[in-house]
Amino acid sequence: MAGLSLKLAPGERILINGAVIENGDRRTRISIRTPAANILRLRDAIHPDQTNTPVRRACYEAQLVLSGDRAQEEGAQILLREVERLTQVFDDSDSRNLLSAATTCCIEGNFYGALRALRNLLPREARLMAART
Repeated sequence: MAGLSLKLAPGERILINGAVIENGDRRTRISIRTPAANILRLRDAIHPDQTNTPVRRACYEAQLVLSGDRAQEEGAQILLREVERLTQVFDDSDSRNLLSAATTCCIEGNFYGALRALRNLLPREARLMAART
């Protein structure tokens, strides 16, 4: 993750190599220079109890790698399988583009980018789930 820049809102928390860091009263920009640092914005985090849909499970797998709780190689394999499953459901071009971006990011080791792409599918998944009931 060399060259990662984070813009933090007041009071926002991030997890860096297992340590929770909370921003102060002002907006802050942090540049992460360590290539292998495990970084996760806690506002992006999904609690394990909330992994009750296919997209949330895929997001959670990316999150496990970002937090350092799963090895990158293993996480990439699991995440790519999850994305492959999602391609069987999401067939519109916008969703396909997001899934393609997530796949590319995963292959490149950019799990934060994969998480961002997958999170964009959450509202679409919610609409699909609502339509089924």
